[in-house]
Amino acid sequence: MSTSLEKNIPYSNMSYGTEPTKMVKFMRSCFLIQLFNFFRLNLKVMKIVVKGHS
Repeated sequence: MSTSLEKNIPYSNMSYGTEPTKMVKFMRSCFLIQLFNFFRLNLKVMKIVVKGHS
């Protein structure tokens, strides 16, 4: 009974966050994917800027 209480402490720091999966960790650390996302975001921003200046 005491082991279940230790694992499930309400309002502790561990109860708020989830651990990322292996795929999420890979997507966050892969340089090529991050480079692609960087240019995709820049393209979106540039579209907004161009629409605002026309």
